[in-house]
Amino acid sequence: MSHERNIKWLNDRRVVYRRFPISDVPTVENDQYMFFEDGTYENYSLFNTKAKITTYKSLKWHMLVLYYLNEITPEELYTIFRFIADKENGFVTFFIKTSVLNDMITSVFNQGGDVPKNKLRKVIFKDYSGLTPEQKMSIVGKLIGRACKVDHESIYQSMLDLNDFGKKITIARIAGLLDCSSRTIYRSMNKELTHEKILLNEEV
Repeated sequence: MSHERNIKWLNDRRVVYRRFPISDVPTVENDQYMFFEDGTYENYSLFNTKAKITTYKSLKWHMLVLYYLNEITPEELYTIFRFIADKENGFVTFFIKTSVLNDMITSVFNQGGDVPKNKLRKVIFKDYSGLTPEQKMSIVGKLIGRACKVDHESIYQSMLDLNDFGKKITIARIAGLLDCSSRTIYRSMNKELTHEKILLNEEV
């Protein structure tokens, strides 16, 4: 049985789970998006799509981000962590043993709220932009695809964008964003990208 994500519980407690870059300056910015030519690691956007947390590693990363973004007591954080780790609340796809969860939370606390490792992003769409996924894909293609070489980084960026748009990642869609042939993408894919493609598609 699939449970609806109870995001209202977080909102009612004013838990911060999204944040735009605070130090990096966008190359281009308008009412709809920010474009960082060199990319930014400062964008955090949890629970922005229907995708759920599917692995222990991803769950811990979400906890690290919540720790980093929220200035609240350890007791409040502990309650939040337990809430999102409970499958009944719709954030994760699996059950986790209490002992394993407690060990994970202890590990998160021991890291002391350091900046969590994050994915490099180049195009960040603003809330309530009114754009459809297809329109966003078109903008990404114009900003990135027509001005970059096809390499592992550009392919990975395209995969992240497609995942954000709630689209299944296919070679044809990557090629469309990067304005190249599917054959070019096939030649540039490696084992790491292929594995990441599978993981991201499992979230959609």
